[in-house]
This record gives sequence, C-alpha cells and structure tokens, in this order.
Amino acid sequence: MDEGSCKAPQGEQYYNLGMSPKFIAFVVAPLLALTPAFVIFGIPALWHAFGSLLGTYLRRKTEGRRAHILELIADDEKRFLEKKDDKLGSTAGKNGWSGVVGFFHPFCNAGGGGERVLWAAIRAIQTQWPKARIVVYTGDHEVNKEAILARVKNRFNIQLQPHTIQFLYLSTRYWVLASTWPRFTLLMQSLGSIVLGWDAFSLMIPDIFIDTMGYAFTLGLSKWLFRDIPTAAYVHYPTISTDMLESLDPDSPLGSQGVNAGQGVGWRGTAKKYYWKAFAWIYTTMGTTIDVVMTNSTWTQAHVTSLWGPSRREAGKKDSIAVVYPPCAVEELEEAVEISAASEARRGKILLYIAQFRPEKNHQLIVQAFATFVKSGTEAAKDAKLVLVGSVRDDHDSKRVYKLRLLVRELHIQDQVEFRLDAPWPDILKWLQEASIGVNGMWNEHFGIGVVEYQASGLISVVHDSGGPKLDIVTEIDGQPTGFHASTADEFAEGFEKALSLPDKVAVRLRARESAKRFGEVEFDRKWIEQTTKLVALAKK
Repeated sequence: MDEGSCKAPQGEQYYNLGMSPKFIAFVVAPLLALTPAFVIFGIPALWHAFGSLLGTYLRRKTEGRRAHILELIADDEKRFLEKKDDKLGSTAGKNGWSGVVGFFHPFCNAGGGGERVLWAAIRAIQTQWPKARIVVYTGDHEVNKEAILARVKNRFNIQLQPHTIQFLYLSTRYWVLASTWPRFTLLMQSLGSIVLGWDAFSLMIPDIFIDTMGYAFTLGLSKWLFRDIPTAAYVHYPTISTDMLESLDPDSPLGSQGVNAGQGVGWRGTAKKYYWKAFAWIYTTMGTTIDVVMTNSTWTQAHVTSLWGPSRREAGKKDSIAVVYPPCAVEELEEAVEISAASEARRGKILLYIAQFRPEKNHQLIVQAFATFVKSGTEAAKDAKLVLVGSVRDDHDSKRVYKLRLLVRELHIQDQVEFRLDAPWPDILKWLQEASIGVNGMWNEHFGIGVVEYQASGLISVVHDSGGPKLDIVTEIDGQPTGFHASTADEFAEGFEKALSLPDKVAVRLRARESAKRFGEVEFDRKWIEQTTKLVALAKK
C-alpha cells in the first residue's frame, strides 16, 4: 500500500476530531469570522464592563463616607448662615444646583500660579452655585483646612467660603513625585497618578471631577470607572508636546532648549524618542475621554489640540479646546501700584523674578545674565539689583536655592542678589511697587502669571522668547512694545540694558498695564463659569 493510500479522506479528518461538516459550517466558521469583530468590539466592551463593575464597587464602598462628608458640610453651612443672617440663602435659589465638585490637586498648598487657578475656580463656583459642595483631593497632610485657606487669603488675596469646602487627604502622593521615578519618569508619574486617582475615589466619588494639575491619566481612570461623571481638565502644560520631541534632536532649532535638549542621539536617544512617541499616543488616548478641556494659553491650546484634537473629534467631542487665561490680580494691582512720573522716582534699578524654585524656571540662566549685565559696567548696570521671589515646595527646591546661592557667590554678585522665599502677598506687592524690570527665564513657559503681574504693576518685562510670555502676554499695544524677549544669557543682559535705559519708561509701563487687562480675574470667572456650566448640565442628565 502506498503512502497516499494511508491518508483519510478530508471529511474523515474532521470526524476524527469530533467535528462534523455541519458543526464546522454553523459553529466554527462563524466563530472564526466573528473573531476580528470580537477583538475590535468585544474586548473593549468587556474592558468597559469591568471598569463599570469596579466603579459600582467604589460607589457602594464610599456611600457612608459621602453621606458623612455632606452632613459635615450641611452643619458648617447651617452655622455659617446663622452668623451671616441667611444672606447666602437668599442668593442660592437661582442657581440651586447642590452637587459635589471634586478638584484633583494633590499639591494644593504649593502657592504657585497653578494653585491660584484652583482657588479662583473654586471661588467662581461658590459665587455661581452657592449650594454646590467642593471637595479638594490633596496630599498636603501637614496642614488643615483653616491653614490652607488662610494661606490662600495671604498668598493670593482670594477669600473663599469655608463652609462648603472639604479637604480629603491622599495617602499615595509619592507615586507622582519625580524623585520616586528616576527612570521612565513621565510614564511612571502618569501611571502613579492612576494609583492616586483610585486613592481619591476610595475616599469619595464626586458628581463632577476636575483636574487642575495636568493628570490626564486620572481623568481617564474616572471615565473608565464612572462613565456618567462629567470630567474636565485645566491644562497648564501638556505632559508631552511636539516641542519636547523636537528638542531631543541636537540639529533641531529647539535642540538647545529644555531639560532634555539634544539627548536624542545614539541608541539611548533613539530609544527615548520611541518611548516618548509611545507615551504621546497613550496621553492622547486619555485626553480623548475628557468632556471639557481648558488650556491656559494659546501655546498650550495649540499643542494640546495637535495631540488630542483629531481623536476627540473622532470620539464625537464637539466642544473645542478652550483658552481660559489664568486669573491674575490685575484689578488689585491697578489699585495698589501707581504708574506716574511721581511713582517713577520711587522705583529702583530692581530686576524682579517671581517664580517657584523649580528646575524648568531656569533661575541659573537669569543669575548668569544678571552677572553679565553687572560686569558690563554701563550706567544702567550701576547699583542694579536682582530679587528672586518664589515658593519652596520641598527639599529638592531647597537644594536648588542653595546651589543658586553658591552660583551667586562664584559670580561675585552676592551683594546685588536677594532671595525671598515663600513671600506673602503683601511682600510681593511691595516688590512690584519698587521694582523696575520683571524677568522670566523659562523656555516654553505655558503662560506666566508672574509676567502678567509684572505688566499690571507697570514693570517692563524681559522674558524668554517662547511660550505664553511671547505669544500671549508681552505683545505690542498699538504697534508699540510692552517689553523685551531673549533666549540666551547675553540676550537677557542686553534686554536688561535696554529696559533700564528707556527714555520714557512711564509710557511703556502704561502700555504694559493696558495689555494686562486681558488677564483679570473677572474675565477668568466669566470663561470658567461658561465651561463649568457644560459640566453641570451633563451632571443633571
């Protein structure tokens, strides 16, 4: 018998496997045909179902705590109304929505520009919806509500109604610290924010969830767990941007900018490029889930739109990504700081830099530029002084300040440089009244609240030639400049010389103040309420 005669007929092979032709035709073939559809639709459906199941678990787990927190708020409100003679109650009827708005801001006590946005946003909601309950998720365990709100009043001059605010303290904030992740920092911090988000939802589930720090992955977690909870992001700075990717290339115009400048060479650089591109794709996926997206400047809007815009349109998100300029104390500064020939005589040759002592603020560049300016020996440089004002968040910031002090000594300008750490608002106001020049050294500063404060106070700004300070703030008025742009230490030194040598400083100061009026708190409140109204409408459905 030849080899071929040993083979069973094709149909018999299936019989041997226990599968008849009918079974194959009506069961196996349809399953095979449906496999692609299951991969495309079935797996995502199961994934969403799993998320909803976890969300239901969290809702049941936190029901008691939510009821207790709302009871505490109600008691505080009752006591407040008794003291205020029910004035709040008379205004609460028109906008009587009383849901819970959760603000995710793990570093709410940091005292920077991002925190000003948080507190101004809460104040706007309290004004528009007096019965709304505010929950702030924070990791600032060392301070209580009274201390936090007192600092808000002292640092930003923002008065909040404490009876509708509760702080819920997160226990996993270290998951989002850069120091926790020396490798793959962007990815690990973002994944860590998911852990932090779970921590937040394990404490209380809000009716509206807003991130004001840039944790898009936390908003993605929220939408996965609770599809019915409206979400919003106020983006100060995209976690990753096309500029960041381009800056890796040393041959790029941006290859000398940023903390990762020119690092895209060799196999490590190539790996970093692919890693960042993959991260950008995941970041875009998270951004697609957010209901309302606000950015703080046209620069940020352009970068977020380039990443999130196409996929958001595909997902049916009809609202465009809006620019809501951060609230700045423009009105207050107009009243507090005089701009006239008489006040000009009270201003000294003081260069003021208001910024948190973070690495991206590039204080080192400004110190070096100031040293170059001082050593030029010009009349403008004579008796000039640099004042660095900023908050210190942690040990890392303290070490940066220490290194800056060493640099100042090495450059022999210690007698002309002054550090003011964690200065309260009255002290900052004093410097704004006495200084002549406002400085900003950060590359691609997302917006620059400090720069607006310079302009509102009549300071002549010398800022980095990029980001918000260039595109939004230090722009011309009626074809006339309101300040100067620079990129290198020599260019900044030249800018200092020009600013202090202007023949008619008062005219430039008045133009700068006029420019700053676009960024007042009234305008922020209007745009914030406009966007938040969309969330309230979704929450009512």
